[in-house]
Amino acid sequence: MSGLTTEDREIILGSIRDIPDFPKPGIIFKDITTLLSDPTAYKRLMDHLADRYSGYELDYIAGIDARGFIFGAALADRLGVGFVPIRKKGKLPYTTVAEKYSLEYGFDEVEIHIDAFGDDGLHCITGKKSRVLLIDDLIATGGTAKAAASLIDKVGAECVECCFILELSFLKAKDDFTVPVYSVLEID
Repeated sequence: MSGLTTEDREIILGSIRDIPDFPKPGIIFKDITTLLSDPTAYKRLMDHLADRYSGYELDYIAGIDARGFIFGAALADRLGVGFVPIRKKGKLPYTTVAEKYSLEYGFDEVEIHIDAFGDDGLHCITGKKSRVLLIDDLIATGGTAKAAASLIDKVGAECVECCFILELSFLKAKDDFTVPVYSVLEID
């Protein structure tokens, strides 16, 4: 597995736009829509992720609603594995399992289909726990991602790693995870 080159890192990071004071004063929002619309930056990112995860023997990629869908579905296609959405409460049409997580002021909830990774989370061919990579665009406090990783476990699969395109490293969210965390880019 080759790492992200300095040139790739600069191209990817340079394609992400900063929006000051969004969604409220004092916040600098990292807008990935400009990364998605830049074919060179997006390809380099996806090439890196495909290279990194090609040897993980994954069965599925799970993406967190909604930006995790963009990276997760593309990566699942490249790796030839299934894609599973983890959505906000009330968005999935079949029987679900839910996990609540804390917000600054209150709680939110994410859900996954009860059979997202097959019966009891077991891979249909090997009979072993399905190996799942969880992906999202950004990790700040980590509440949503920890809840999503817990959901993967609840339905019987194994979350082998959580991957984020950007990490706000000064918040130290990944210190609280029980599974490995990989961030393509860290921002202080």
